[in-house]
Amino acid sequence: MHLFWGALMIAIGLFLFICASMKSELHIYKLLVARSRIMWKEKVYTAHKVAGILIINMGLLVALELI
Repeated sequence: MHLFWGALMIAIGLFLFICASMKSELHIYKLLVARSRIMWKEKVYTAHKVAGILIINMGLLVALELI
């Protein structure tokens, strides 16, 4: 079960990181950007990249059952 949740976290982190890198126009990502822009202003894409990397790392730790 840890492998499933870890893989899911990795997928979500990759989604955030890739969409932020490409400044994607996907509808769901545009909603995330709009919500994040309230707090992060113009640094929203950088914040999403960092969050994506952190989520990927946490997913790896969960998948390897280290946490």
